[in-house]
Amino acid sequence: MIEFLMDKMESCRGDLAIAMPDRTYTYGELADRVHEWRARLAGLGSGRIISVEGDYGPESIAVFLAATWSGHISVPLSPDSRAHHESFLEIGQIEFRVRIGDEATELEPTGRTAEHELYSALQENGHPGLVLFSSGSTGKPKAAVHDLKRLLAKFQVPRQRLRTLVFLLLDHIGGVNTLFYTLANGGAVVLSRDRSASAVCDAIETHRVELLPTSPTFLNLMLLSGEAERRDLSSLKLITYGTEPMPASTLAQACVAFPQARFLQTYGMTELGILRSQSRESNSLWVRIGGEDFEWKVVGGRLWIRAKSAMLGYLNAPSPFDAEGFFDTGDLVEVDGVWIRFLGRTTDVINVGGSKVYPAEVESALLEMEHVADAVVRGEAHAFTGQIVAATVRLTQPELPDAFKVRMRRFLAQRLAPHKVPVRVRITEDATYSTRFKRIR
Repeated sequence: MIEFLMDKMESCRGDLAIAMPDRTYTYGELADRVHEWRARLAGLGSGRIISVEGDYGPESIAVFLAATWSGHISVPLSPDSRAHHESFLEIGQIEFRVRIGDEATELEPTGRTAEHELYSALQENGHPGLVLFSSGSTGKPKAAVHDLKRLLAKFQVPRQRLRTLVFLLLDHIGGVNTLFYTLANGGAVVLSRDRSASAVCDAIETHRVELLPTSPTFLNLMLLSGEAERRDLSSLKLITYGTEPMPASTLAQACVAFPQARFLQTYGMTELGILRSQSRESNSLWVRIGGEDFEWKVVGGRLWIRAKSAMLGYLNAPSPFDAEGFFDTGDLVEVDGVWIRFLGRTTDVINVGGSKVYPAEVESALLEMEHVADAVVRGEAHAFTGQIVAATVRLTQPELPDAFKVRMRRFLAQRLAPHKVPVRVRITEDATYSTRFKRIR
């Protein structure tokens, strides 16, 4: 299944594979560690359910690749989700745990026997698998089961070799996609000491990173931090963004801050994998998605996708696919020929007296205001209009709430229709985003 990856690694044994703040690893060192782990897992048979618990690094990558090569089903669990690990272990029916620590890595049986029909399907076909948990932003996290043979297929086509900063972790479809893309093309995986703007920019400057996959929220944080002006980030060739709608104001500022880089909007979901995409222009929010393995349609303004790389199903929920295999993404879009523009999630749309308000549009306008560091917009119940627009904002300097509201209404009066202007405003010093750098509504 991953022989092509191992062949690539062997052909690049002397090249940089992983760059960390404290040391680097060659492809030869990584390949040797994969072989060691494959030997260690040999006694388990195949098709076992194995958790890979630890931060993104050479050990977790080696375990993941070895488990895949051996035909096992991997369940990556990052430190960010530690509070949910016990629940995830139960839902995932984990049979063996691999816990990666600073000193040693433990492999231990749990005493469970996995019996889910989706696991049986993978085992009967002899295919490696992957289980990813959704963020649970709209309810209880769901466990999506993927056939890794399907996910790996697209990476056998050679593409650009790039030094890539890892932003999303192995428990996220974007993190898995970044890993496979980078290794399949002989690039280098670059890890920062943490995901602060300072640490990320330090890693980019030190290791001459060429590709930065990130989120609109983090791009906004980078711009506010001023790190882009203080550091030499000229090595960046491509900045990709996804996971949430991009405010037009943030994209415009980023294009000015990184004139040498091309900006590309990406699209993917835990259930579908990552689609190939092409932005109309670097500063455009219009994007073309698809590729030979994907089909899409828009029904009632909602985006539906059918993908060869789609998951087999959920461990803890009914199948979400319709009779033709299409998945309702829950994303509202505009269409212009082959191009689409994302407006927001169905669940986020605010209905003010029958008029729709998309939070991303209001957030973009708020971010243009002086001293606004971030803004999160949502709907709140109202007796007469059904809902009103409410905003939570973080400021770069103190300001009295009443004074900010007056300033905000004057500023937005020239940019938004009256029903889109926030009625309720809360000023906060707390983070307005999750550990995955997505706005929390």
